[in-house]
Amino acid sequence: MEVETGRPYFFGDIGFWSERTEVHKAAYQGQVSHLQSLIQSGASVNIVAVDSITPLHEAAIRGQTQCVRLLLDAGAQVDARNVDGSTPLCEACSAGSSECVRLLLEYGAKVNPALTSRTTSPLHEACIGGNAECVKLMIANGASLEAYDLYNGTPLHVACANQHMECVKVLLNAGAKVNAVRLHETALHHAAKANDVEMIKLLVEFGANIYAKDKHERKPVDYTRPDTPAALCMQLYESCPLSLQQLSRITLRRVLGTRALPVITQLNLPNFIICYLSYLCPLWSKLVHMLTCNCLSAN
Repeated sequence: MEVETGRPYFFGDIGFWSERTEVHKAAYQGQVSHLQSLIQSGASVNIVAVDSITPLHEAAIRGQTQCVRLLLDAGAQVDARNVDGSTPLCEACSAGSSECVRLLLEYGAKVNPALTSRTTSPLHEACIGGNAECVKLMIANGASLEAYDLYNGTPLHVACANQHMECVKVLLNAGAKVNAVRLHETALHHAAKANDVEMIKLLVEFGANIYAKDKHERKPVDYTRPDTPAALCMQLYESCPLSLQQLSRITLRRVLGTRALPVITQLNLPNFIICYLSYLCPLWSKLVHMLTCNCLSAN
């Protein structure tokens, strides 16, 4: 009887169901020599445990780079999913192992695997763990900045909710939408709930809407504790409009998107000129676009 090939992969659809095997244990514990012996003796690298975890998941979650390479070289499925839909790349990002992340990407791991109601993206996982280096790697390889998780929202929501400032900076500089919403809740709501003044300032600097209301009709300031630095900061923003310089920066970032960082420095315009132009020109965004195009074509 001919075996069917090329059919889609489903959860638990590789190897066969089993309790946690010696291959799983060796991969998890980083026992390179033992794992190599098991593979050479014919042990399956794609055997799944009862929760659909493969040995590659086990190695990735512990950042066992050598074991990850051994398994991949032996034919381990790089995008195998466990019962929650997580891939080994998700596990490596969660663990903050940039070496494992690089290796999995080198072997073709999907940066943007399809999300389910139980799945977060690798970029979400890196943000949950506060792993800025992994966040940078994922973005550099095309990770979706606006990937949406049903329970957590976008990666920016996740980074703010977990107070991972470096991840927030990386995401914003890469062009993440600062006013993206989850149930009408923005990243600024999360920063306000955490009473994180520096994060509040950063988000506002990138154009966060201080008047945005969530599903409970509450603004970010409504989540700050009374008389705390965060509350005073939010009240100050509400009572004093942003300066022309701040508004100009926000407009530049909005127009340039992911090109903002490399292009702004090439414009070579003093701040006072940018502010003056923004004040005079009602079509400021078009002007910025024209300057940017000229700058890029000159390079």
